[in-house]
Amino acid sequence: MAKQSKAIIAGDVAVRPMADARSWARQNGTYIAGRAYLDEADQTAAEMEAKWGADRLRLLVTSELREKFDRQRYLFNQAIWHGELEAVRRESMRMVKAWLALDAAAVAAGKQKLDALVWEIALEDGSVAAIVPSYEHAKHVVADGRLLRVFTLEEIARLLSAYPEIAKAKAVFPGATVTAVKRDIDDPLNAIHDTHDKLDDPLPDRL
Repeated sequence: MAKQSKAIIAGDVAVRPMADARSWARQNGTYIAGRAYLDEADQTAAEMEAKWGADRLRLLVTSELREKFDRQRYLFNQAIWHGELEAVRRESMRMVKAWLALDAAAVAAGKQKLDALVWEIALEDGSVAAIVPSYEHAKHVVADGRLLRVFTLEEIARLLSAYPEIAKAKAVFPGATVTAVKRDIDDPLNAIHDTHDKLDDPLPDRL
């Protein structure tokens, strides 16, 4: 996942959160400023997904670090939906640091990075598709607790041949965005809907 602030974007149309009268997104100037920080957080998330796989990195670290990371994601999402500009700036920068902390921990633990010949993408049913040149490269695919399916280029070619309307739609609508990922190990934040509620216990040390 690169995945935190995507709730703001629907296709090419910006859907600004307006849950709070002081929201950073209510005025054009503060919206542009906030997006600059959110974009950095999203870019970092995208880089981590390209390096480690779709929504996999948080599963490679200790439970303690994963909890801190998920708490930071919660604060980040709350800033997006209910915060002023300063909250968005603060939590965006902390989110970048949180991603880098997970990256450093996974590297230190000797975890396997995503192979260059394996491309991963989240599907609408919540699973992850791993695309490889051929089944000879399937050995490089690592599930790590995710619901993952392997597709070869030959299989994709067969799918496109069997369903030509897919290829036609791609020509008409060349862009696509995945906004959610679901695995056999659930993301704890998926069970928390947008709310003004604060976490009901003290936060552990920052990442």
